[in-house]
Amino acid sequence: MIYGYCRISRKQQSIERQERNIKAMFPEAVIIKEAFSGTSMNRPEWNKLYNRVNDGDSIIFDSVSRMSRNAAEGFMIYQTLYERKVSLIFLKEPHINTDIYREVLSIKIPEFGDKVDTIIRGINEYLMLLAKEHIRIAFSQAEKEVIDLRQRTSEGIETARLNGKQIGQTPGRKLIVKKERPTKEAILKYSRTFGGNLSDVDCIKLIGVSRNTYYKYKRELSIYQIHKNGKSKTFD
Repeated sequence: MIYGYCRISRKQQSIERQERNIKAMFPEAVIIKEAFSGTSMNRPEWNKLYNRVNDGDSIIFDSVSRMSRNAAEGFMIYQTLYERKVSLIFLKEPHINTDIYREVLSIKIPEFGDKVDTIIRGINEYLMLLAKEHIRIAFSQAEKEVIDLRQRTSEGIETARLNGKQIGQTPGRKLIVKKERPTKEAILKYSRTFGGNLSDVDCIKLIGVSRNTYYKYKRELSIYQIHKNGKSKTFD
């Protein structure tokens, strides 16, 4: 069985690129999608896949960072799946695919039965360590990307703060979403409650807003009007 694992850190991100890349190379792959941080292996869909795969199955990743951004855990999971004879394929880092790793570890210089064998065994062990180190480096780079991103974000926020810019919402200020202002102005204009000619049902149809949102905004406007001594004003 061939699986394609696609992961994004936040639901607002697009996962389509990863799926498209995997399907282009492995159209028969069963795609597993997940919106979860890559710094922890405690991911529901990944855990299901990890427990499901068997000897001979393959898991395709767009990049090593989609498998894990934690170097220690990533390498441990890689080794475990390798020993379970599950093929791991990384489209952007093919040099650490398990098939390549397995091929490198199978290459051994034959021994001759004399003193030179000590040197040969050392070379064979070095080749194995070198292959493992390449895998560790790939996961370490993925982890470093996260650390660097967090640092750049933190530095950017601090720079903005030092330059006098407001970071986040001003305390005590109500957040106004993009469509809230025109919707409330329309309610003030058309609703009979505020001097208009339309019933609530007709207002909802005309404005094109959900029933819950309409009554929520209407309640807020009523409170606003009370605070303005009952005078009809445009919401601001």
